[in-house]
Amino acid sequence: MPVNVFSLLPQELESRLAQFPAFRYRQLLHWLYGRFVFAPEHMTDLPLTLKDYLLENLSFELPQIALEKAAQDQTTKYSLSLTDGENIEMVIIPAPKKRTLCVSSQVGCARKCSFCATGRWGLTRNLSAAEIVGQILIAASICKPERLTNLVFMGMGEPLDNLENVLKTLQIIQANNTLAFSPRRTTVSTCGIPQQIIKLADSGIKTKLALSLNSAINAKRDNLMPINKIHPLEEIKSALKYYLKKSTFRVTLEYILIPDINMGKDDIKALRQFAGDLSCKINFIPYNIVPHLPYRSPTEIELQEFLQQAQSLHQAITLRRSRGAGICGACGQLAGNHQGVTP
Repeated sequence: MPVNVFSLLPQELESRLAQFPAFRYRQLLHWLYGRFVFAPEHMTDLPLTLKDYLLENLSFELPQIALEKAAQDQTTKYSLSLTDGENIEMVIIPAPKKRTLCVSSQVGCARKCSFCATGRWGLTRNLSAAEIVGQILIAASICKPERLTNLVFMGMGEPLDNLENVLKTLQIIQANNTLAFSPRRTTVSTCGIPQQIIKLADSGIKTKLALSLNSAINAKRDNLMPINKIHPLEEIKSALKYYLKKSTFRVTLEYILIPDINMGKDDIKALRQFAGDLSCKINFIPYNIVPHLPYRSPTEIELQEFLQQAQSLHQAITLRRSRGAGICGACGQLAGNHQGVTP
């Protein structure tokens, strides 16, 4: 089977085109990553011999947009069909000076977090590097003439369960002759897998890291996130400290606020103890409703009371109100085509 061109590092693509003049390789990269033209037949300055070679020896297949739905704030969720018939979702979140892509790394997820729609689905398979890069290129093309500025691996799946392909994706898009995507504007989120956090740190590939924490009390986190029964908070914190020794970036602690679950005084106390000696910031995220799950979103009064208590924390804190909840495109709501996305 032909290798997918979007799975190749620039140097790997150059090697495959060694029989052609070097400038042809640079032209091809510019078509793919500069102009977002993905079909060789539309690359007008490439000779026919090169086009024929590309079509015969490489695949240019990308995920296909099956459905899309935009919220009032223009946050847009895209359901993408893959070549094997599976579906994933990505979300583009526009803002005045930035455009963020929430990208998926797996079809489904094996981690079964109790508050997450994707977790209810279970894991079907990992996405290939080409399928992850493909999402980014599709989003960059949609954003034209503006630039896609931020990338968060917070879509479907646990990125560190597909670490090899996530790392290759980062290598591809960070290359100077592709997208030159800034590590400072890239965040990989995890439910907390210590050995994979250490592998990420040791890889030498730069990215920001976010931990989906949601409780700093082991018993509560056990109920919210089954991974905690395997890797409790003490193990995760040790891995975060290792990552921080290797990285110039702070860690982000993501904390979904669920009334009657993790918004009490004991929760603040435990969070203060967990985060006290970490170089981190804390994002509080009001829970987004997922049908058939036994949780509710906090009221505005509950939010303000909690944030007032949270002022005792020593880290920078932010209340991040998820966008796209009305189209099931917010944090924890992505579930492929299982959420009834309509055009």
